[in-house]
Amino acid sequence: MTDALIVVALLLVAGAATAAVLNRDPVRQALVLSFLGLSLALLFTFLQAPDVALSQLAVGSAVTPLMILLTVRRVHRRPGDEPGEPDQSREHER
Repeated sequence: MTDALIVVALLLVAGAATAAVLNRDPVRQALVLSFLGLSLALLFTFLQAPDVALSQLAVGSAVTPLMILLTVRRVHRRPGDEPGEPDQSREHER
């Protein structure tokens, strides 16, 4: 029974990792990365490593995807989106 659960968890990890690599949209990659972190936490639980599973759950499925999403959001901002920053696009129109 335990071996079957480990095999299923390994298949989930392999599928999620493949999906993360093949996906081109950074937002979708972050979501798939979160699922990968969950499946790795599940695998570590089945392998009787609950401390590693909890760490993976916190970092791999929550913190890392959140930081990726925040970074993508920050990079996609245009000049003038920050409060107090002059809008340079309107200066070129004058």
